[in-house]
Amino acid sequence: MLTKIHVICLCLLALSCQSQPDNTKKEKKEMNNDLTKYEVAGLDTAIFGAGCFWCVEAVFQRIEGVEKVISGYSGGFIKNPPYREVCEGTTGHAEVCMLLFDPKKVSFETLLSVFWQTHDPTTLNKQGHDVGTQYRSAIFYVNDAQKLSAEKYKQELDASGAFKNPIVTEVTAYTNFYPAEDYHQNYYNQNSSQSYCQFVIAPKLEKFEKVFGKQLRKK
Repeated sequence: MLTKIHVICLCLLALSCQSQPDNTKKEKKEMNNDLTKYEVAGLDTAIFGAGCFWCVEAVFQRIEGVEKVISGYSGGFIKNPPYREVCEGTTGHAEVCMLLFDPKKVSFETLLSVFWQTHDPTTLNKQGHDVGTQYRSAIFYVNDAQKLSAEKYKQELDASGAFKNPIVTEVTAYTNFYPAEDYHQNYYNQNSSQSYCQFVIAPKLEKFEKVFGKQLRKK
């Protein structure tokens, strides 16, 4: 059974796809020259923060068209921050996932729909029991088209009453991305028996798969 939020997101997604502005790679390279080290021919980039990056990674790894997910840190003022300092909230960074996705298979707007519905975008610097600025809800856009789409979607969701409280998601320009330590990468798939994975990530994935069945990667 579809939830109210999912129905609203589907409607907004359909509208946004009809009036999607051109997304040129020229814009992306002009704004973010250092992103070229991650670029893959034919793939676009998106960067989302939605609480613990173990959860975010596990969700987007299961979306058809998302070819790679890299857990890392964005939005802060410290270069190459270690996980310990990020957790202390002293670096300004958010835990994020960088997605490399095939726009021919999945649109940025569809990824936004998944983003909005797989965490609580109305809680400031908090997701569940994870508290701190490093867990803030954030979209780090890499070009003007992503900025317009994210801001428009956010405004329309707020106006629709999909959430009881106002959305506090930060929509801000990409400035940096630092990959997290190796042991954070592909975390759920390699540590599914770990307690956090069992009690936090697994239930989230179960709900996600029921709602987004059509978007799931083919096995």
